[in-house]
Amino acid sequence: MFHVGGARSALYNWALAERSGGQFVLRIEDTDAARNRPEWTEGIISALAWIGISGDKPAFEGPYFQSSYETQHRAAAEKLYAGGKAYFCDCTRDQLAERTGSEQRGYDGFCRDRGLRPGPARALRFRTPDEGATVVDDVIRGRVEFPNNAMEDFVIARADGSPLYVLANAVDDIEQRITHVVRGEEHLTNAGRQQLLWPALGATPPVWAHLPVIVNEQRKKLSKRRDKVALESYRDEGYLPEAMVNYLMLLGWGPGDDRELMPWSEMAPLFRLEDVNPSSAFFDEKKLRAFNGEYIRALPLAEFVARCRPYLDPSWDVEVFGRVAELAQTRVAVLSEITANVDFLFLAEPVFDQQSWDKAMKAGAEEILSGYLARLETVSFDPESLKTALEEVGLEHGLKLGKAQAPVRVAITGRTVGLPLFESIEVLGRERAADRLRAALGRLRG
Repeated sequence: MFHVGGARSALYNWALAERSGGQFVLRIEDTDAARNRPEWTEGIISALAWIGISGDKPAFEGPYFQSSYETQHRAAAEKLYAGGKAYFCDCTRDQLAERTGSEQRGYDGFCRDRGLRPGPARALRFRTPDEGATVVDDVIRGRVEFPNNAMEDFVIARADGSPLYVLANAVDDIEQRITHVVRGEEHLTNAGRQQLLWPALGATPPVWAHLPVIVNEQRKKLSKRRDKVALESYRDEGYLPEAMVNYLMLLGWGPGDDRELMPWSEMAPLFRLEDVNPSSAFFDEKKLRAFNGEYIRALPLAEFVARCRPYLDPSWDVEVFGRVAELAQTRVAVLSEITANVDFLFLAEPVFDQQSWDKAMKAGAEEILSGYLARLETVSFDPESLKTALEEVGLEHGLKLGKAQAPVRVAITGRTVGLPLFESIEVLGRERAADRLRAALGRLRG
């Protein structure tokens, strides 16, 4: 699963790389075997490619795999230890809690001067400064200070020599010549530690930029446990990548005018990290859906037809679909909705929806259906004539067209909403339309 927040971060990095002539570096942090599978890596690469970030672009570099830098990680840990900037510690959680009186307090520096050598159950801790503050100058958040006396000596490597994220990340960034780290706000605490590690490893820290958190309608951080956050879910539902890119770019940033619908080619040159708003950004799925509808309606008809194909049964006649595609294009907000709009044309019988049936087939429905069926035998088979015929039937029973349409629509399409009714009947054909009216009458009469 590729989180929409990660996609937003990727797009900001991508825009920065394109605008500055730099490189977007994709790194797969695969050192945790329990959380690493080849199919997950492929999922990330596929999701990035869907939003336009891929290896066939000149600004793309990678993917790199963190596991391939294990030698450098271990060498960095040894360098820090040899230089007196890290020390070994064999303290357990229980021992720390006993000394400090709480399991919640940070490490107390007990092993700082014990001179322990590497050995079983001995982790390597970084020696943080005792006084002053570690400062992270963040492009988005400004000056962020971490008081050193509140920053515990954090573990950088396990007893077996394998690095923790904070060290591996810093080493990888240095090895891959990273100049800008643009990531989510939740990583800001790591920045304080990495700000110490970079110079300790002989390197100048990068430019830091921590993006605002993305929240849901209740203003709670988006969570995969309660929110739809997987980029793949939106892709599979039929959101267009260009609409998703446009919307994600506006979660914390804007081009500086009243425009919102903008292609990537116009947004990317305008993007500046300094213009990103540090306040949380609301992921409004309704607005995204509206964006997507606008993008769908802007597609050339032939392209709309092509993009709908994955959502159509392969057995369905594309030429028949083409006859109603222009009508459908104005009525769908996501491509997956196309199925329910056009399936009645291809199925032997329309889908039966009890709620639609109950809503439409009220008193008088039988008379409307039978009256319209009689007219279908002789009426000219074009939308205007089909409409006039139903208007006449409705008037005979004291109903306006809107009321008279309801039972006919459900009989023809199976649903109360859909494509324009009379154009639908024309494409369906006289004989099939009549058969459906007879079937509905049969159901009404029991």
